[in-house]
Amino acid sequence: MASISTTKKLKVSRMAENLIGSEIIKLAGEINEKIKSGEKIYNLTIGDFNPAYFPIPDGLKSAIVEAYTNNETNYPPADGIPALRQTVASFLQTNCGLEYAPSEILIAGGARPLIYSLFCALIDAGDTILFPVPSWNNNHYTHLSSAQQLLVETKAENNFMPTAAELKPHISKANLLALCSPLNPTGTTFSKEGLTEICELILAENRRRGDNEKPLYLMYDQIYWTLTFGDTVHYNPVSLCPEMRDYTIFVDGLSKSFAATGIRVGWGFGPQQIIDKMKSILGHVGAWAPRAEQIASAKFMNNSNEVESYLNHIKAEIFNRLRAIHAGIQELKRQGAPIDSIAPQAALYLTVQFDLKGKRRQNGEQIKNTVDITRFLLEEAKIGIVPFSAFGASAESTWYRISVGTCTLKDTEGIISNLNNALSSLQ
Repeated sequence: MASISTTKKLKVSRMAENLIGSEIIKLAGEINEKIKSGEKIYNLTIGDFNPAYFPIPDGLKSAIVEAYTNNETNYPPADGIPALRQTVASFLQTNCGLEYAPSEILIAGGARPLIYSLFCALIDAGDTILFPVPSWNNNHYTHLSSAQQLLVETKAENNFMPTAAELKPHISKANLLALCSPLNPTGTTFSKEGLTEICELILAENRRRGDNEKPLYLMYDQIYWTLTFGDTVHYNPVSLCPEMRDYTIFVDGLSKSFAATGIRVGWGFGPQQIIDKMKSILGHVGAWAPRAEQIASAKFMNNSNEVESYLNHIKAEIFNRLRAIHAGIQELKRQGAPIDSIAPQAALYLTVQFDLKGKRRQNGEQIKNTVDITRFLLEEAKIGIVPFSAFGASAESTWYRISVGTCTLKDTEGIISNLNNALSSLQ
């Protein structure tokens, strides 16, 4: 039977028609095509781990296999199996000092469904989402919610973390403030004082609104919180300001902490009334973490010695890579290269600046904008990295995210060497 084709443009919803795909995945796809054609390129775009360098913990892997061997393949409870919710509650209390009952914890298939259900539970069409940029995917979730976005562009001198002073002029217009620490894409974190000031701002605004207006809620994404380095300390709103408990919904999980991005086990926690609504939304969507993986995660996380050992190992591996690239970039800077970086604090990201506008490549082509910088780095330095403009920052920004989960420590030498050769070729 002949296939039927048409050139007629079919109508879809306005939301779908105007939805923008992931800029990061698009860039990574272009890089992968070059790699397939035989080019040697360091692909530092995706916030993921190469399992050859960062395998999941042995105990987690064996527990997953055991769960499937035991035929744990049917539907899990809509809010997650009780054993895992209890384990998460204990983990949070022990490591964060946060006391949440299992009924205030929601298990889902990673952090993304939690963020989506949170937006759906709290946001009406036309509501306003306030978030700093650069930041990951808040613009897309705002679009999916038919909400209005209100952006605050952050500054390098503040490590790209938002301040209360920057948020204050906009706070009265917002229905949800979306924050992340440690921050994707920068790998930087809130200071105790900085986060406390923002919490006090939220509390003051909610006192102003009283009981007749919808509160200003805070989404606090702390998916990278276990991956902090050196003297860096992770802070959370509820520990700093207990009154924030009524307004804060956390997004968390094991994807980044245990290099388990494909395992798809995340958890959110907050006021039970909101968590229950998120549970109902995800129940209809069916975005549950697989039952076997939930059983395995509960078993693994209850082994505190293995958890601590693995975290110490992965943090050292990540930090060694970040530190090596940062040191190399700072050496190039000292030699006069138009490049800079912020010392790594957390996560698997390094923040780097390439101030190349106005420079000329060997072929005489002038670098005029961020698109040209990205292309130069890919073609001449053979390095694929993501500009902050892909995270909502200004198209004029010359700052970039380097992700080290897919490279080896030895690769960092090649990365710096390639950068040195490419930058030396500029006129």
